[in-house]
Amino acid sequence: MQYWLMKSEPDVFGIDDLEHVGREPWDGIRNYQARNFMRDRMQLGDKAFLYHSNADPIGIAGIMRIASTPHPDPTAFDPEAKYYDPKSDPDNPRWQLVDVEFERKLKRVITLAELREYPELESMALLRKGNRLSIMPVEPEHWEFILGLE
Repeated sequence: MQYWLMKSEPDVFGIDDLEHVGREPWDGIRNYQARNFMRDRMQLGDKAFLYHSNADPIGIAGIMRIASTPHPDPTAFDPEAKYYDPKSDPDNPRWQLVDVEFERKLKRVITLAELREYPELESMALLRKGNRLSIMPVEPEHWEFILGLE
């Protein structure tokens, strides 16, 4: 099993939304590295932290499970969609998504500021200077450490 951190703004789609719908396609990824993580490395059953960005507070709010294998992101082909990409070809799709499934809310939001306090997490991708990816891997030891902060 692999672990991930996936960012979303809670006013767009947060942990409460995921709890309400249960399962949702994680669409709109338009960064090649984040897409490659989904397409090439995510596997059915992997776990992911849902991280609330641009929020108060900013931090990890819940856990979700990767509930599908990667498949084409239909928003890339829809001219009415926010994430439409006219260069994406349905026969050779440029953008992928996975479905995610609600597992649970954390007992509290573990804030970015709090994560920065721990030397045990200093090598975590989220905390590296200049890393703004919306999807990133989480090392198993970081996953366990963070869950211990709950």
